[in-house]
Amino acid sequence: MAAAPSGQRRGVADGAFPDRARRLMHSLSSNAKAILLLTGPLLAKGGGEREKVLSLGEYNKLAKRLGELEREPADLLLPSSDTLLKDCASVIETARLYGLLNRGFLLGQVVERWQAQAIWVVSRADPTYPRRLKDRLKKDAPPILYGCGNGALLEAGGLAVVGSRDADRDQALMDYTTAAGALCADAGVPIVSGGARGVDQTAMDAALNAGGRSIGILSGDLERGVLKRANRDPLINGQLVLCSPFDPSARFQPWAAMARNKLIYALSDAALVIDADPVRGGTRDGALEQLNKLRLVPVYVRVNGSPSAGLDALRNKGARDWPEPRNPDELQRVFDASATPEAPSPELPLLQMAEDPQPVAPSAADEDKPQSDPVAPPTSNPVIVQQSPADLLFTTVRMIILPLLTNVKKDAEIAQELGVEKAQAKAWLVRLMGDGEIVKSSRPAGYVAVADHPSLI
Repeated sequence: MAAAPSGQRRGVADGAFPDRARRLMHSLSSNAKAILLLTGPLLAKGGGEREKVLSLGEYNKLAKRLGELEREPADLLLPSSDTLLKDCASVIETARLYGLLNRGFLLGQVVERWQAQAIWVVSRADPTYPRRLKDRLKKDAPPILYGCGNGALLEAGGLAVVGSRDADRDQALMDYTTAAGALCADAGVPIVSGGARGVDQTAMDAALNAGGRSIGILSGDLERGVLKRANRDPLINGQLVLCSPFDPSARFQPWAAMARNKLIYALSDAALVIDADPVRGGTRDGALEQLNKLRLVPVYVRVNGSPSAGLDALRNKGARDWPEPRNPDELQRVFDASATPEAPSPELPLLQMAEDPQPVAPSAADEDKPQSDPVAPPTSNPVIVQQSPADLLFTTVRMIILPLLTNVKKDAEIAQELGVEKAQAKAWLVRLMGDGEIVKSSRPAGYVAVADHPSLI
């Protein structure tokens, strides 16, 4: 198919954004912008795209071609990119690339929405992308990762705790899961799970309630997870990170749950299966994929409690019996004994994740060469714990207030909905006005979010 005429493409690099959206876009790396345009559905506000976004396999082919040309995704956004786009036509037709890269205005809109909710975005070509995913999953690592909270936890390892959604019908299993989460908190070991109802959420909540840390890899509904009241304080104080390889607005789909299971195992040091169906189900399939194919970490199954045909089936496939540790020292010995050749090398200190290693010469097989942006973008920088308490608090305040201001409301109404004094609500509203997030209306009197009224930008 013929390429679009030179000069007719409008995208990130050539002023397709309003001024305010352009300022917000600067917080993303150029590589992240390009990969989002190529692979992201950009679903916020019900928007979709006429062009079919690149699948993981298609993006990997394009990334390989860019590597062969000693270029990176950000180069596709340059005003002089016409020749490069044609050079990539052997893997992705030029007209399709033009169509995807022409969605700059839509990307600007969704980035505003994500930033209002404190959602950060990091691409596989960025230095702040979790090394565990890149090193362990290689080209199966998602090109884009969306998240909220302390992203440094993604390099911390931990115990993956997984199980059936329906396990919440069995109180004994929930008590067992709660005890496992609390023990990990006592031992300083993060819980890694999928955030689903049942075992996943119970383990994560138990760790958080005991003062520990949790890593939630969601298969959808990231925006909803960020706005849950129970998640607000852990997200602010650095105990919790929620992330997903899927658009923050995307709803849960069964296939997505299976696709994200490998991320749970890749981010952990060992896995404990609390319960599983013997014939089908995401928990069973994810554990079997780990046992038979990925083999990233040892998979353990529960021993104590009621018998489980599903756990017996996993044992027959190579899962180990969980030693049922009773204290932090015994838990540590489990991790020591679990070390395998596939286990990662000792991770860097958490705060070091924000610093990229020394540049490496470009590889023809990988797009992840040093990017053009010399400084890691704020929304991609996971070291959220370095922010002041006031800034952390206001991040959550912004997440809560902006969705309330889709229509004009007075400061007294906001104060009542938040359960705070009117003076406090007004102070927050004034700060949001100063940041350009909201405006004050005279008719009717009150405040309204700019993002929901583009005519006010």
